[in-house]
Amino acid sequence: MMILDRNENKEVVVLLGAGSMGTAIVRRIAAGKKILLGDISEKALERVSHEFTYGGYDVETQIVDACDEQSIRAFAEKAASLGPVMYYIHTAGASPSQASPEHIIKLDLIGTSYAIDAFGEVMARGGAGLIVSSQTGYMPHALTAEDEEALAMTPTAQLASLPCLDGSKTPNPGAAYIVSKRVNQLRVRTAAATTWADRGARINTISPGIIVTPLAYDEFNAPGNTYQNMIDCSAVRRAGTSDEIAAAGAFLLGPDAGFITGTDLLIDGGVIASLKSGRFNLHVR
Repeated sequence: MMILDRNENKEVVVLLGAGSMGTAIVRRIAAGKKILLGDISEKALERVSHEFTYGGYDVETQIVDACDEQSIRAFAEKAASLGPVMYYIHTAGASPSQASPEHIIKLDLIGTSYAIDAFGEVMARGGAGLIVSSQTGYMPHALTAEDEEALAMTPTAQLASLPCLDGSKTPNPGAAYIVSKRVNQLRVRTAAATTWADRGARINTISPGIIVTPLAYDEFNAPGNTYQNMIDCSAVRRAGTSDEIAAAGAFLLGPDAGFITGTDLLIDGGVIASLKSGRFNLHVR
């Protein structure tokens, strides 16, 4: 068997959620490094691992339930066993057309927070994390300033017991998704100043708009014309691509962004600008 890379003690790049946006980011940064892929789908891991391996990358995989704290912690421990964890990318989540409000809160909000916690304990000094959130984090929601403070600061294990997550403010999948993505931004802001800062590592979020991925097609095919309306009202009048997200993600993970942490980069083609200016009216379902 041919040995393509004899280097040892390689930096580790971790991706949880083996979708097209995450894998596009990894391709930008992972040459000469060790990749660890995590996903709940064994089939997805096999497919993506095959693509990376035959593209010349050094890759390992692990099945991970991104809703389960112990599964996520085992994944972080595996990453740390492979070498210095310099990059963590999180894209695990479900869209409004794919899941109930309860599952979205469990996966996109609480599960993401567990991942921020777990990798905040294993990141190497100088490392960087990137949580892929969504433009929906900028959309109108029912959270008060007091709710947001509690959601930003409450330990992850206690989040589900907060009154603002009892279902009254997330009555449908769309509302649950908006709240979850807003909380992603809040939790990263807090982690950047506390646990991740203590490790000497940075963490940021990016908030993509309509990006053409298999997940997006579930929304394209959902009742109503929400996605089409957002494209039509946006400044650039088109959907985005995973490669465009990867370019921004690689920047935030790289040395040129060494002074950036705890912030969010909105990458939406101008949809939120259109919403805030009144050119687009949103109906959450």
